[in-house]
Amino acid sequence: MRRGTIPGSSGRVRPMRLLGDPGLVAPCEEVTDFDADLATLVEDMFATMYAAGGVGLAANQIGVPLKVFVYDCPDDEDRRHLGHLVNPRLVTAEGITVRGPEVCLSVPGIEAGTPRFDEAVVEGFTADGRAVQVRGTGFFARCLQHECDHLRGGLYLDHVTGLRRRRALRAVRRSGLDGAPPQAPVLDRRTG
Repeated sequence: MRRGTIPGSSGRVRPMRLLGDPGLVAPCEEVTDFDADLATLVEDMFATMYAAGGVGLAANQIGVPLKVFVYDCPDDEDRRHLGHLVNPRLVTAEGITVRGPEVCLSVPGIEAGTPRFDEAVVEGFTADGRAVQVRGTGFFARCLQHECDHLRGGLYLDHVTGLRRRRALRAVRRSGLDGAPPQAPVLDRRTG
């Protein structure tokens, strides 16, 4: 087995881009060539997502500025949703807004309560150019919105406000993800 591969996958694990990388905040470009290189990219994205323990991954998270994302994500009823989208477009995000814990492979170790709509519909294409529409509810809807945000150059932290945002950004500073040296945690004497 090649180093960096997942058993049963033809993809290779690629390095993850982390918060602070300019490629994460730049909008991605439309895919124009539905060819073998695109199919390889999708396989590599699945391998990278699985290696990192994620449920979704956008191409710019591995340094490829194209509108592609992969997912292997459950919904709130624990139904598995597995697939990929090329040139996805968030058609609708509606229903109730639910604030739930959200994390990102490009912002490791930082979780924040993030508001997302409970229903989402995304249209796009498969790697072979077939038009598809994906509907999600609950956690899967959150995943679809999260990955579409990445392709527009956004992060889930952009949706976090108030005290939750301050706490998340403080955690980012402590981790060193913002480019500064990691800070030692401040002990809270009230909690021991």
